[in-house]
Amino acid sequence: MFIKQILKVVVTNTIGLTLGLLFNFYIFAADVTISVTNVTGEPVKNVVIALEPTDKSNMPLDPTPQVMDQIDTQFSPHILPVQKGANVSFPNSDSVQHHVYSFSQAKAFELKLYRDRKPQPLPFEKEGEVVLGCNIHDWMLGYVYVLDTPWFAKTGGNGSATITLPDGQYTLKLHSPLLQGSDNEIKKAVSINGTSNIKLNLTSPLLQQLMDYEKGDEFDAY
Repeated sequence: MFIKQILKVVVTNTIGLTLGLLFNFYIFAADVTISVTNVTGEPVKNVVIALEPTDKSNMPLDPTPQVMDQIDTQFSPHILPVQKGANVSFPNSDSVQHHVYSFSQAKAFELKLYRDRKPQPLPFEKEGEVVLGCNIHDWMLGYVYVLDTPWFAKTGGNGSATITLPDGQYTLKLHSPLLQGSDNEIKKAVSINGTSNIKLNLTSPLLQQLMDYEKGDEFDAY
């Protein structure tokens, strides 16, 4: 009976703590809009925005599973941000076989993908950029950005993204295969206190050889 009472207290306290954290999150959460423009002032789409908290003790550690599909012999989406520790599924929606691989330091792997088979999701446990290719279709190119934060988004066609997160101190980071020079190393300390807008102007031209193949969220085949 005594053990049951202890367990009941522990469970009750755990539920209360969880509800308390959720309550505090929704009270103090803020919508932060980040806008990215290029050197000529035009909006830049498909840039991953990550806000990494300085204090990670209360950061949610339940990464949302993600999907990197194969559609029309292209990775879909072309750029996929995930929280560190998330499982990523690689279905094949094409009628042809794919052999996806990566030699990246953050995640090296190989997967033979068939339309009628579903491979087990892969855990992405190390922060960094993971570049994807296909041994069968050498024009296929994709990116997974593994981030040490649950607060991230991709800019849309207007060059902006909105992230809802608690007030606090953060490091803002940009990720895109098109960035070069100092823009590829942007790490900006920001203080979030209520709804706000952050504007970032890139100082280097984007990589043109990749932009030539960009169409929406994907890259065209050669």
